[in-house]
Amino acid sequence: MFTTRPELAGTFGMVASTHWLASATGMAVLEDGGNAFDAAVAAGFVLQVAEPHLCGPAGQVPGLFVTADDPTPRALASQGPSPAGATHEHFASLGLTMIPGSGLLPATVPGAWDGWLLLLRDYGTKSLREVLKYAIGYARNGVPLVSRVGDTIRAVERLFVEHWPTSAGLWLPDGKPASGLHRNPALAGTWERLLREAESVTGREAQLDAGRRAWSQGFVAEAIDEFCRTAFRDDSGRDHAGLLTADDLASWSASYEDPAFADVGDWRLVKMGGWTQGPALLQQALLLHGFRDELSYVDGVPSERTVHLSVEAAKLAFADREAWYGDTDVPLDVLLSPSYTAARRALITDTASPDLRPGDARGPARLPALLDSLQGVQVEGGATGEPTVGPQGRTRGDTVHLDVVDAAGNLVSLTPSGGWLQSSPAIPSLGFCLDSRGQMFWLEQGLPNSLAPRKRPRITLSPSLALRDGVPALAFGTPGGDQQDQWQLCFWLAHVYGGLNLQESIDSPAWHTNAFPSSFYPRSWAPRELVVESRLGTSTLDGLRARGHAVVDAGDWALGRLSAVSRSDGLLRAAANARGMQGYAAGR
Repeated sequence: MFTTRPELAGTFGMVASTHWLASATGMAVLEDGGNAFDAAVAAGFVLQVAEPHLCGPAGQVPGLFVTADDPTPRALASQGPSPAGATHEHFASLGLTMIPGSGLLPATVPGAWDGWLLLLRDYGTKSLREVLKYAIGYARNGVPLVSRVGDTIRAVERLFVEHWPTSAGLWLPDGKPASGLHRNPALAGTWERLLREAESVTGREAQLDAGRRAWSQGFVAEAIDEFCRTAFRDDSGRDHAGLLTADDLASWSASYEDPAFADVGDWRLVKMGGWTQGPALLQQALLLHGFRDELSYVDGVPSERTVHLSVEAAKLAFADREAWYGDTDVPLDVLLSPSYTAARRALITDTASPDLRPGDARGPARLPALLDSLQGVQVEGGATGEPTVGPQGRTRGDTVHLDVVDAAGNLVSLTPSGGWLQSSPAIPSLGFCLDSRGQMFWLEQGLPNSLAPRKRPRITLSPSLALRDGVPALAFGTPGGDQQDQWQLCFWLAHVYGGLNLQESIDSPAWHTNAFPSSFYPRSWAPRELVVESRLGTSTLDGLRARGHAVVDAGDWALGRLSAVSRSDGLLRAAANARGMQGYAAGR
């Protein structure tokens, strides 16, 4: 089949990400003697400068990894929790029934810095200066902005000018949206000061811990605390002050967790735990493995039956996500069990279901009371599921992704996000803004994903690892909010059942459904809506409509920003998405 790029193959190392500068940075670190963890951290910081509309310094970074010495997958948990003052009573006192998607109210504790430094301390080999110098250079001397940065700034230009003057100062130089070579000296200064404080002690690990404290217990936390006391406009249409305090930052640190997994044939698919949407991919994979004889590809294009079955499986998995997932005791032992999977699989018929049907995994399922009123709520940017921004800073699905594998066998998959330039007003002394991940909580109480103080929101960020016959073999992922574990399913089906290589699987036509509530404000959903790429073919699209799907043709190359790396048969491989014209893989 035709592919937009070759699948890369080599023996030294591979980096695949959503921006060429990050991939090149990762390779530079590998060439300088670093391992996959060093490369990932350096690339992750560069993504904060190169894709500021998709991730930032005050965001979060969930990850999955194995080391050369231990094939047991581990999870990096660096999504910060809600502030201590984030109670449903507080939001009720403001007259809000949902947490706004922009401004200061939805901010959670920034997790990315602490997560990156923890990963580097425990599994990397380089110093903080050695991995951070690339991002500092781009912030200080300028980074070439992709056109989508300017598009994002234009979408929120009025908000910046009228309500977020600090953001206007950073992103509207000379009154025009930033373009070309853009500098952020305040951010460079923040990183340089963090470095100075880290290097005030001796020893690599001690310096990394000092750098973590300088953020969470030092000048960064103090600046965030002070800034959050001012009210700014958010997409509720009103001005609100933030809830984050310096104590919130000081009381939290990143950690490691055991991930969730499912055995699917000779593969073990690994995801983040049930406080994220990650297990939804596990549920889909288990459901569809029962239809494995009916899944087919011709010249890289899936059959109508393959698409239909995957969409119906997604509806069931994401209905369970809504009913059962959250930062609480999630019944994954039931949700991933053979008996539960078989009972759910029996619900899939030849026609499109219009219903949100969670299973009774632990007693009767409960859904948010607001759901029916959210059907069909208009969201700026159309139904493609790609990152979209409304005029009030409302953002859906903005994220980056990177995967790294080295010759020793270290394998890393990370999905950094949050702190988007359009999510919250810029803190001028720091050169970045806070995140808005708290919008993913429900204010209704008694749900797994209900708001509570110092609780993690159920995030959409969802990196993936896979082992084959017990051997770590594959790392992959994509930006895309709620679509992440649907576009990754497209990749999984093409690779595992279609027999396509990494690049072919990424280039194969993609699809997703919007038949469940969005994780992003205003939480809209459309029960039968199926968004597809035209390359599925006219007959397939017509057949899907005949089955009852409300098909939206997004265009030939519109869905997903996947990247992937693998190791098998003594070879390392990598591939990256051509959609959007900025993702790249590099390696040798």
